[in-house]
Amino acid sequence: MQATRPWRAGSTLNTISESSRPPAQAAQAQAAPKSIAAGLLLASCGAIAFSGKAIIVKLAYRHGVDAVTLIMYRMLFALPIFALMAWWASRGKAPLARKDWLGVLWLGFTGYYLASFLDFAGLAHISASLERLILYLNPTLVLLLGLVLYQRRIAMPHIVGMAISYSGVTLVFGHEITLQGRHAAWGALLVFGSAVSYALYLVYSGEMVRRLGSMRLVGLATTVACLCCLLQFALLRPLSAAAVAPEVIWLSVLNATLCTAVPVLMVMMAIERIGASLTAQTGMIGPLSTILMGVVILGEPFTAWVAAGTVLVIAGIFVFTRSAR
Repeated sequence: MQATRPWRAGSTLNTISESSRPPAQAAQAQAAPKSIAAGLLLASCGAIAFSGKAIIVKLAYRHGVDAVTLIMYRMLFALPIFALMAWWASRGKAPLARKDWLGVLWLGFTGYYLASFLDFAGLAHISASLERLILYLNPTLVLLLGLVLYQRRIAMPHIVGMAISYSGVTLVFGHEITLQGRHAAWGALLVFGSAVSYALYLVYSGEMVRRLGSMRLVGLATTVACLCCLLQFALLRPLSAAAVAPEVIWLSVLNATLCTAVPVLMVMMAIERIGASLTAQTGMIGPLSTILMGVVILGEPFTAWVAAGTVLVIAGIFVFTRSAR
């Protein structure tokens, strides 16, 4: 005798709900996991690509180029990409008012030109691993600037997260300064200044992002930064300084595309799919990828001090961002 299938209320209700769901909603429900997976993949690839910038800069320094010339080449090759982005995002939009142009000039100078130059200059003196850990403190700097500029309160979980993160950076810095001396202190100070400069950009860009849109603002501000880097080279270096090794040119092309323009687009696309909070959490892969590439490509030492400091920094930022949510 054939066994009868037991009746299950849950399966019947699921069948009824699926059959009664409108086709558009059913398609959205099926597409949601794919969108999340695509967003996580984009955020991860963007974080890894951003992290590769420090590796490329360190490789270029081996060919005798200085920071002014190196950043000039990076921005020279990135300029057409960002100018195209600004034009594309501005189509059909109202022209910028004088106040908006002043804001774009200020944000382009602080957020991209100054932050990039200080970062490049600092990388000449410290390891790529320490550079990435310092830059990863950026969310804490944004909060501290909010306290100073707008008297925003800082909750106890924020303080705990910052204490853990800064102790990790201090641990790695203390180990590195014993190996490289005061040059490591100067390099760490320059990179920390880069992080502060970019934090200023994030603090002041909120209103302009709402008014202009993120892609339009990024395109315009980075175009300003590219022009500033070209002007800086024209003022500080003779034209003969542009004669560099072919490896520097190719590394700069790679830096301008794969480690600058491409990750910007990837992160923006990831935010559209999974939101800014989850995108930021996924960005925790950045310091790990930098350290791994530094060990494999640059031959930087991976010591217990670096491992412990990295764990502390990532754990602290995790606590910090979780409490911020």
